[in-house]
Amino acid sequence: MSEKPEAPRVDYRTAPDQYRHWTLSTEGETARLTLDIAEDGGLRPGYKLKLNSYDLGVDIELYDALNRVRFEHPQVKSVIVTSGKERIFCSGANIFMLGVSSHAWKVNFCKFTNETRNGIEDSSKHEGLKFLAAVNGACAGGGYELALACDEIVLVDDRSSAVSLPEVPLLGVLPGTGGLTRVTDKRKVRHDLADIFCTSVEGVRGQRAVDWRLVDAIAKPAQFEAQVQERARQLGDAGGRSLAAQGIALTPLQRQDSADGFAYEHVSVAIDRARRTATLTVKAPTTAQPTDTAGMQAAGAQWWPLAMGRQLDDAILNLRTSELEIGTWLLKTEGDAAAVLAVDASLIAHSDYWLVRQTLGLLRRTFARLDVSSRSLFALVEPGSCFAGMLAELAFAADRTYMLALPDDAERAPRLTLDAFNFGLLPMVTEQSRLQRRFYEEAGPLEAARGAMARALDADAALALGLITAAPDDIDWDDEIRMALEERAAMSPDALTGLEANLRFAGKENMVTRVFGRLSAWQNWIFQRPNAVGEKGALKLYGKGEKVGFDFNRV
Repeated sequence: MSEKPEAPRVDYRTAPDQYRHWTLSTEGETARLTLDIAEDGGLRPGYKLKLNSYDLGVDIELYDALNRVRFEHPQVKSVIVTSGKERIFCSGANIFMLGVSSHAWKVNFCKFTNETRNGIEDSSKHEGLKFLAAVNGACAGGGYELALACDEIVLVDDRSSAVSLPEVPLLGVLPGTGGLTRVTDKRKVRHDLADIFCTSVEGVRGQRAVDWRLVDAIAKPAQFEAQVQERARQLGDAGGRSLAAQGIALTPLQRQDSADGFAYEHVSVAIDRARRTATLTVKAPTTAQPTDTAGMQAAGAQWWPLAMGRQLDDAILNLRTSELEIGTWLLKTEGDAAAVLAVDASLIAHSDYWLVRQTLGLLRRTFARLDVSSRSLFALVEPGSCFAGMLAELAFAADRTYMLALPDDAERAPRLTLDAFNFGLLPMVTEQSRLQRRFYEEAGPLEAARGAMARALDADAALALGLITAAPDDIDWDDEIRMALEERAAMSPDALTGLEANLRFAGKENMVTRVFGRLSAWQNWIFQRPNAVGEKGALKLYGKGEKVGFDFNRV
């Protein structure tokens, strides 16, 4: 068995009784997420989380807490995000953590944090769960970016508390989790005012913050809590959630780890270190699944679409963070396609039911993680596959899809089947279905694909409809797949990351794609420049009292 290279192994599994930084509480239709970061609770040694500054471990807890609200507290209409510390809301990502981290760690940290912030907005848009940032102290950098992800921001007017994005003047980098984009695209702060705001260290407070659209309201300390509660109630009522349902417990994920992979009940990952590939297999349900809401509720976290979605999400995060040299993911499925399609039909039939809506949200966000993962994605459709309905989305998320053609063996020939899930129920962050992205929203090929819904398509039919990349027969299959993987493994990972991101997100743009594309690409570059991370770089020298030495050439 090959030896596993050294990598920072991170466990994304947690629960409220394990939190060190967040407290989740509920009162009626309102939940409260209180940030009180333990200074000595960093995920790795070498830094203190002072001034309510966060690292990846803090955001792992936040992500878990959001899912607890979604699934365990369906009565909640609005969430208040606030601080448990005096006069400090959040000072953002811990600078010393960034200073001692590798480039890859910084990028993965920012990506996961971005996805968590985007998930807040996704729940607001699709599920009517509203978020209010109760900024009860100084709010800087990533702390303000967290507030920006909320639907509204109320700032305490105590003559000292301010919001700021000081990364450019203080650290020589950009706000890493969407700050620049949300200030303009979401808050619609005038660009010249945004220029002043993003190049000043002290930030903006009081009425000016309202006038510049940086916050929605201010309140004196004596009235602050009452105004926060009232505005959270109004936001929740406007969200349209009316749920008297009983939540379900998100039971701990069970995972078996080995030196070259890990496995859950419905998802497995096998790593080939020599070829630098990971085979990620998603399995169809093997037992009868409930077809009514009572059965879904009773199944709870063991219900196949929810259990599979949680396991796939954890697998993606583990691979992204801890297997940096595994550059190609082979996406496979296994099991009875009819069982997948039956689950799809139940989800569609009960799409208004709260648990179905939340499960669809989790699946939507999980599949979107694939789209923004900097790995080559190849789907392999082989005998025994079940690329049907929601699992066919794996094939359409891939950079290439190979489907084995067996014209003389109809019984063994793999099939691909479309249903409504492939036409918008699990959209990308572009708000398109993956088929719309595939065909650039051209009516002809989309209508042809829609006309093939519910048909079990063999390789020739799928190829004719443009649903797959190639259909080698059994004579050529092994060689063609081998050569494709060898070619991929020989290419520059940096160039492939840029190539894949450009090709996956062609066409439509929105705020989220600009955060992941324009902003993240620039940040990725800046994170490697000497002005930020060189010996005299601003990020490296922060807190050391030394003078920064910039290269003043503009590139």
